Amino acid sequence: MIPWDEIDFALLDMDGTLLDRHFDDYFWEEYVPKTYAELNNLSYEKAKKKLLAMYKKEEQTLNWTDVLYWTDRLGLDIVALKEGLRKQVRVHPGVEPFLLFLRDENIKVILVTNAHPRTVQIKLEQTLLLPYFDTILTSKEIGMPKEEVGFWRDAEKVLQFDRARSILVDDNENVLLAAHTYGIKHLLHKNGASSHYAEESSDIFPPLKNFIDLIPKK
Repeated sequence: MIPWDEIDFALLDMDGTLLDRHFDDYFWEEYVPKTYAELNNLSYEKAKKKLLAMYKKEEQTLNWTDVLYWTDRLGLDIVALKEGLRKQVRVHPGVEPFLLFLRDENIKVILVTNAHPRTVQIKLEQTLLLPYFDTILTSKEIGMPKEEVGFWRDAEKVLQFDRARSILVDDNENVLLAAHTYGIKHLLHKNGASSHYAEESSDIFPPLKNFIDLIPKK
């Protein structure tokens, strides 16, 4: 159980943590390659192989989630493509009751994400989660991804959170390791980031299957 009386700040990731990562997996690994193949007269297989290699080179950089970078690089309007599929964005079970619990407990709720601000806007408008957040911080605003310890140093300056009285929930173990190194006290790994893949877990950080499990039973 989480000692909620010792926590004033909830730092929450978006994709894979609050939202089902299946949307992103499908979008980048299937839909974008298919569209790219049609535009460039390539087979789907060749297009997918090419794009996955391009993605791989940008992992754990700001380019990885920068929709404007990929628009320029691929010659596709990535924002428009996401807008066209926005109804497929799904919230993980238990998220909204958990966010209501945090609000009732007067815990400051902060969305901390590597996603591009335009992606954040599309997804939060679609899921109606925007009103639950006191603040939103993207890695683009900081200038480095969450996988870097420096992100958390600068995020603390911007957000004024107390790392000893904060909880971070994320589906990315490298992000949690960086936050741990910086000194954020309470860390949880969100298992089952995608509803369509085998459940991913962490050997280092405590697991979270469903956000309902974080709400104390009365």
